[in-house]
Amino acid sequence: MVRIAVDLNRCQGYAQCAFLAPEVFAMHGEEALLYTPQVDEEQREKLERAVAACPVQAILVDTVDVPAEAVSGAR
Repeated sequence: MVRIAVDLNRCQGYAQCAFLAPEVFAMHGEEALLYTPQVDEEQREKLERAVAACPVQAILVDTVDVPAEAVSGAR
């Protein structure tokens, strides 16, 4: 899993992230950014492009280690 945080005070609503990773980011109106705070690894490439394209560097990404029992259901 990949955890995402957006500094909404820094975000200026340029929407580059929404264009590059629409499964993760979306604009609500002219200025409000909506985003999914955790996404699967499959989204990482689009997510990295969105992070790099943010002109104010408002997007932070962190990898989350998911315990094996959470993935497999094992205990």
